[in-house]
Amino acid sequence: METTMTAIEVTGTVDEHRRLRLDSELPILGPARVRVIILYPFDGELGEAEWREAAARNPAFAYLQDPEEDVYTLADGKPFYDQV
Repeated sequence: METTMTAIEVTGTVDEHRRLRLDSELPILGPARVRVIILYPFDGELGEAEWREAAARNPAFAYLQDPEEDVYTLADGKPFYDQV
């Protein structure tokens, strides 16, 4: 059985102990389990290692682990030599 989720938007601050402190009370009665999505400004650039790790953990690419997807070998195709 699937549960219907409702979304609300509130603001808050992450303190020095990495705890989220909301600016206002939530409009729901507790105790209750909730899912939290954190949006924050990204002021840097991901390096190659971070990109590879993110892609490796992304379930969108899980199908590539299927042996049926392994259809090419090193003997396939021709080498490409850039002539710049």
